[in-house]
This record gives sequence, structure tokens and C-alpha cells, in this order.
Amino acid sequence: MTIVELAKRSGESISRLQEILTNVGEKINSEFDPLSIDVAELVAMEVGVNIKRLHSSEGSEILPRPAVVTVMGHVDHGKTSLLDALRQTSVAAREAGGITQHLGAFVVEMASGASITFLDTPGHAAFSAMRARGAAVTDIVVLVVAADDGVMPQTLEAMAHAKAANVPIVLAINKCDKPAADPERVKLQLASEGLLLEEMGGDVQVVCVSALKKTGLDSLEEALLLQAEMMDLKARIDGPAQAYVVEARLDKGRGPLATTIVKAGTLGTGQLVVVGCEWGRIRAIRDMVGKLADRAGPAMPVEIEGLRGLPMAGDDIIVVESEERARMLSAGRKRKFEKDRLKRLSEGKTETEEQSEEVVQRVELPIIVKADVQGTVQAVTDALKTLNSPQVFVNVVHVGVGPVSQSDVDLAQACKAYIVGFNVKNPPSSISQSATQAGIKIILHRVIYRLLEDVGNLIVDKAPGTSETRVAGEGEVLNIFELKGRSKSKGPDIKIAGCRVTDGCFSRSSTMRLLRSGEILFEGSCASLKREKQDVDAVKKGNECGLVIHNWDDFQVGDIVQCLEQVIRKPKFISSESGAVRIEC
Repeated sequence: MTIVELAKRSGESISRLQEILTNVGEKINSEFDPLSIDVAELVAMEVGVNIKRLHSSEGSEILPRPAVVTVMGHVDHGKTSLLDALRQTSVAAREAGGITQHLGAFVVEMASGASITFLDTPGHAAFSAMRARGAAVTDIVVLVVAADDGVMPQTLEAMAHAKAANVPIVLAINKCDKPAADPERVKLQLASEGLLLEEMGGDVQVVCVSALKKTGLDSLEEALLLQAEMMDLKARIDGPAQAYVVEARLDKGRGPLATTIVKAGTLGTGQLVVVGCEWGRIRAIRDMVGKLADRAGPAMPVEIEGLRGLPMAGDDIIVVESEERARMLSAGRKRKFEKDRLKRLSEGKTETEEQSEEVVQRVELPIIVKADVQGTVQAVTDALKTLNSPQVFVNVVHVGVGPVSQSDVDLAQACKAYIVGFNVKNPPSSISQSATQAGIKIILHRVIYRLLEDVGNLIVDKAPGTSETRVAGEGEVLNIFELKGRSKSKGPDIKIAGCRVTDGCFSRSSTMRLLRSGEILFEGSCASLKREKQDVDAVKKGNECGLVIHNWDDFQVGDIVQCLEQVIRKPKFISSESGAVRIEC
């Protein structure tokens, strides 16, 4: 692209673009000089334009490639167990509570010699973004539904992700060996949700399987290979790689590691890459079994090491020619990312300021999130933000990958934050002690339900609550007594209501409300409460008492007197069966 073309597309003047090019160290002879793709991206970012790279396959060798299949579905419907049955291993047993909390990728070799790349996605509501990423890099979605449970909220969400990504679905009805299994009910439910099954004239293949008994797996493989054949999946082999980060984590010995899937081209060791805002030279490529490889072709999930920093899950990987270009692109993207982040923050603040006129009091709950991999950090952060309520604002002050460190404790002490560790090792005793001394609470969990429950209870405790008037007791006026002939020093005549407490309790320190024929006549403080000529603080249900109300003496037999008390109503933490959580004020 020439400078003139870029000026037209971005809406900026040629002189402004030339100035940016000079600043980034590019020599310009003419405005009709072609710019390299990296420089064009850098200039576009500087003027605030969002761009997306499109890779051309012209003149490249294009060969068939394996299908990338993502397994989606509701939590505990048997996605991981189904994959275990396909690859004859046991991942689910190693997962905390049998729940997948990562996005795993691996290749399954079929008996026919064909291979399929599988992505396993978590089913819990908090991991919606991870499922969306799974759909972004996939060719086919296997929607797993338990035959004994039917269609659930995450099943519908997975369908929505697949439809949004325009990806074909193959329906796998799991747990067909169970006595309560009813595959026909599942088919009807999905058909009513707009999924057109083959037997109903649509194009969605349906396979009944049992991961436990390993039945129906051949049919599922055949259905996937048939779907892949119909799609005629091909990719260019040569040329720079186009790849996506599926997951990223920090390893103690090897540094930042990124699980990636190559979409096209070939990724090789020694190549300089820019991944999102980070860059590095690929030091090693390992397949999902951990074996070293020189290169990775299309639809191959690999783990790369050699990056300078930890990328975000969902970032794209681009290969660049020189280290200088990699540094410049990385720095430019970081600036753009920071600029966008600050813009979003300022927009968020103005919104909350507008709302704050109505909100009486809102307490901040600062939280530091640490998790084992980048994708999980995002999922946990997003899930915690759903716990925001009109009374408590969950402020995630810092996120990171890896175990809880001393710097996290220092930061938590500075901003009085709680530390949430998800799927990370217990911190050393020295860090635990310093956290205890500083009064910092560290919450460690391996299952997202428990984590959200704990933080939800923290929010309930910290919330100021709303003040409410509650009826603490109720009584009926049975008789009226009048004190006459009192001296001037003791004030005027007084009318006393002889009452029987019919419900709850009367208290002398409370406000009294008088009702006649269901209408409120008066509210005032209690001047005197006596029982058998003795002053008392409280009178319980079933007992009789004499009552005097300040500034009111027009009692009638049959009036109802209510004793009112002020109570603080705290919010409630509510979790649904689907795994979704919220705070109800």
C-alpha cells in the first residue's frame, strides 16, 4: 500500500502520515512509495485506526488439512470424558472436581489414517469468552448434550457462538447408556431452539454416544470426517504462518508459553513473531505430547516458547523480518492498547458518575486475581465483574499468571485488596505469614463455583445494606384509661391505651404506628410502656400492657398498634443451576 492509499483509507492527511513515518525511522522518497504491511499497521495504529491482517494464498501451495473441531456444551455433560474416550486417556480425572477449566488442544489419529484436531472448552458460565475463542479458530463444533439432562443455558450459548462464527454443528447426545436417557426429548428441544437436525430435514448430523461405555464413537468420527470432506478444508503450506493463541501460561523454567493453532502457512523455530502486544524469537516448538518439533503446519496445535512477555488468549501471531520491526510493532500495539484501555476507563467513570446520583452508598471491593493460565485469568476476572451490585463495586486492581508472590501481598496491602488465586499452588509459608500479618485475605480455589461463592459472601458482608422499616410487633387496644387531676408540674391529663400484644413484641425504644379500619392515623415514639404498673422495656406476645404514645391521645377500642423497628437488609448471593451467579440487593 502506498502513502496516498493509506491516507485515503485512514482519512488522515499525507503530511501527518509522513511525519509519523519519519518518527518511526522510515525513509520516504515519494508519497507513492509502497509501505510494508508492518509499517502500514504501525502508522494506522498511531492515527487510531483498528486494522486486521488478511493473508493472501496467491501463488502458494495449497493442500488438504485436518479439521479443527471444538467440543462445546453445558457443564458436566461429558465433553472431556468423550474426548478421553476418543484418545484413550483420562483428563477429566485430573481436573479439579471433574470440571475443565482450560482450553486444551490435541490431535486424534483415526483408524482410517485421517487426523482431527480437537479443542476442549470449559462449560461453566464464567468461561463464555474462552468458548467464543474456541469457535473463532474452529471448523466444526461438536455440541455435547447429556441425554438425561437435556438442553441447558450453556448449550444454547454454545449454539449462539457456533452460529455467530458461522461454523457447522455436529450434535453428540452423550450418556445414552443411562436409564433416564431420552435422546428424542433432546432432539425436540434443540429443534424448538432452531437447530435443524438431519432427520427433520436440516443439515445437522446427530450421533448418540456414551463416553463411559465407549459406544457410538466410530459414528461420531465418521460424521466429523464426512463434515470435513464436505467442507473441503485446505490451507497454504508455505509462506509466513497465520496462527492464533488458544491459551497462554507462565512456566517456572521456560518462561511465557503460548498454546497456538496454525491456520495457514508454517511456523518454524528461530522465527521472529509478534503476538498481540508481545514479541519474541521462537526458541522451541512442542506438540501437545511435549515432543520437540522444528515446524508446525496448518491445524496443528503446538506450544511455543521464546516470547518476551505473556500474550493474551485470542491474540493472533504474525511473523516479522527483523528484531527492530518486532520491537516497533510490539511497542506500537502496547501504546494503542493502553490508549484504548484509558478511554474505556474514562467512559466507565462518566457512566458511574451519572448513575451515582441515584445510588446512596457504594463500597469498593479491590481484588487481585492470579491464575495458572492467561485464559483462566480472563474468565475469572469477567466472572468476578458479574458480581457487581448497586452497593458493592468489584474492582480488579491487578491480574497475573503464576502463583501468589510477595509483590502481590505488598500491592494488596497498599490498596487493601483481597488476593484470589485460581488453580495455583499454595503460597510458601513466608508469604502466607506476611499476608496474615498485613491482614490480607488469600482465597485459593480450584473450582470456579466455590470461588464465586466465597467472593459473593465477601460482597454480602462488605455491603452497607439498605435500611428498612419492619413491623416487630402488633397489638389491639382493649381499653382506654385516663389519668386526671395531675399537678401542673407533671403536665396535662394523659390517656393510656390498654393493649394485648397479638404478635411479635412491643419495645419502648421503638416507633409506634396506630391503625384504625386499616388506615394509618399516626406514627410516633413510645412515651411509656407498663406492665402491671411496672415500667418495662419490652412486652412479648400474649401479654397485656399500658401504652402511651407521644403527642397522641385519641385512642379507640379496637385500634391496632404496630411496633416498628429499623433493620439493615443485606444483599443476597444467588447462584442458579446453570452456574450463573448474581448479587440481589
